[in-house]
Amino acid sequence: MQTITLKADEPGAIERAAQMLLDHKLIAFPTDTVYGLGALAFEAGDVAALYRAKDRPPERAIAILLADQSMIGQVAEQIPTVARRLMSKFWPGALTLIVPKRSDIPDAVSGGPTVGVRVPALDIARRLLTITGPLAVTSANRSGLASPRSASEVLEQLDGRIHAVLDGGTIDSAPSTVLDCTRIPPSILRHGPITEDQLRAMTRLA
Repeated sequence: MQTITLKADEPGAIERAAQMLLDHKLIAFPTDTVYGLGALAFEAGDVAALYRAKDRPPERAIAILLADQSMIGQVAEQIPTVARRLMSKFWPGALTLIVPKRSDIPDAVSGGPTVGVRVPALDIARRLLTITGPLAVTSANRSGLASPRSASEVLEQLDGRIHAVLDGGTIDSAPSTVLDCTRIPPSILRHGPITEDQLRAMTRLA
């Protein structure tokens, strides 16, 4: 396939990228952390194609990005009180929360009882998510390689493997902090921009 580049600041580019996702295409786009590769969260076939494009091991779960906190009920249930407190404090932002997933989330996204969720703090990403609804999103790189921070870095790894990349410039950050809110006390699974000290102020960490 030929990978096309859409400039996010051009009129209609975000809407075109969103329509491509709704048409079951794989699209890379900027978030507030790194460039992500997205697919419709409730379409198992689309998520499987995402795994193939990345050469990602199928047992590794994928997080779901949302346009805003109000969408959490679409993908998660019985949300722990501590998770809601953290959402109010750090969303939109670079914090992925592991919470109990809804039963209709495909196993291709997460084969277990939980799912990672996040609201990105980047207008481009949230505008896209407002149109598409929840997206299964992982870093737009080949598995095991560096997470891309620009459209050109995405193309270096995934050109010909995905349908398009939405170019929103260079992202100067790091992958999100991941916190498992299904454990008591919550446990950091990956350190990132939201620090342990910031989280400790909101909850008692393991």
